[in-house]
Amino acid sequence: MSKILIRGAKVLGGEPQDVLIDGESIEAVGTGLSAEGATVVEAEGKILLPGLVDLHTHLREPGREDSETVLTGTKAAAVGGFTAVHAMANTFPVADTAGVVEQVWRLGKESGYCDVQPVGAVTVGLEGKQLAELGAMHDSAAGVKVFSDDGKCVDDAVIMRRALEYVKAFDGVVAQHAQEPRLTEGAQMNEGIVSSELGLGGWPAVAEESIIARDVLLAAHVGSRVHICHLSTAGSVEIVRWAKSKGWNVTAEVTPHHLLLTDELVRTYNPVYKVNPPLRTEADVTALREALADGTIDCVATDHAPHPHEDKDCEWAAAAMGMVGLETALSVVQQTMVDTGLLDWAGVADRMSLRPAAIGRLEGHGRPVSAGEPANLTLVDPAYRGAVDPAGFASRSRNTPYEGRELPGRVTHTWLRGRATVVDGNLA
Repeated sequence: MSKILIRGAKVLGGEPQDVLIDGESIEAVGTGLSAEGATVVEAEGKILLPGLVDLHTHLREPGREDSETVLTGTKAAAVGGFTAVHAMANTFPVADTAGVVEQVWRLGKESGYCDVQPVGAVTVGLEGKQLAELGAMHDSAAGVKVFSDDGKCVDDAVIMRRALEYVKAFDGVVAQHAQEPRLTEGAQMNEGIVSSELGLGGWPAVAEESIIARDVLLAAHVGSRVHICHLSTAGSVEIVRWAKSKGWNVTAEVTPHHLLLTDELVRTYNPVYKVNPPLRTEADVTALREALADGTIDCVATDHAPHPHEDKDCEWAAAAMGMVGLETALSVVQQTMVDTGLLDWAGVADRMSLRPAAIGRLEGHGRPVSAGEPANLTLVDPAYRGAVDPAGFASRSRNTPYEGRELPGRVTHTWLRGRATVVDGNLA
């Protein structure tokens, strides 16, 4: 592997510096660096970040390769600046055994575009009735540390308590999809003024908030770690803020789409805006941005949820829930958080690399951009402006809510342990 010299990049948005990569590691960071025979990347005006880490990605393989595969999903991740993703368990078969998580992990190794860390199911078949093989999945080659029934809520309090107790043995974390099922039967969108005017079944904020309140109390009671997936309401923010003030081991994520989009878009009846949890109100969006800025919400996670066109190109009620997000996540964060002054680029590195890697206990990622560290890096052109064109996506699916919308920023290069996976905005 040849040496790479990144010249004049703003490391974490700071003063321009050169970064020299030798093999899989960063050899030096400074000014006026040189290296004979090195591949030079001119990075004036660009931001150099540690490779992004996604705690919440749906790669769909095994079972739904018509919407995404580990290969296409990791290509999309690399284009978006990610060097590691956590693959959710709601596959077919469900990733609830050591065999399935090892299959996903090995597919990630073979893809070579980013590291894939499987997430194990909390319960057998995501059915919420019996704990899955948590210990066996952790002890497998995949080394699972994060467990989630995402797509479904672990609504049985006893099952949730047992899962929280079990993962303590190996410093694992239970990531909860907070949705009280009885309060959301038949729900199609956020419960509020818009749902009343459109006559669509409402998904009330309290259905999320009540589960989060219960689970932070359970985590505190048993002394374990709980992570809240795709937090979406102002009330949820306040519960997490309160739990953290008590010193409890609670973390939370927010999706890019919940930082930007609101339920007003559902007036179009375009199923591309149908997602779970649903798009909320402008007041919720404001609260989420502020909570991400002050650290109440720990990180941004994409909840990348690819669907084939037939699952979205239909009437609203029949459409699947979810949006693709890997290739647009950083641009949305730049627009909503950086360009608004709520976060600087060092803050983006913290929320999209350092913290998600720490929550997932993922070694080699979320590390500082300094000598001796793994060369997992992302180079961003923040001055770029362009309309989103899903036809050019690396993902197999096209269900983006941003089609035709102008977003800022573009990942020009991504390096995974010193090997370029994206060069000049294109897959290497």
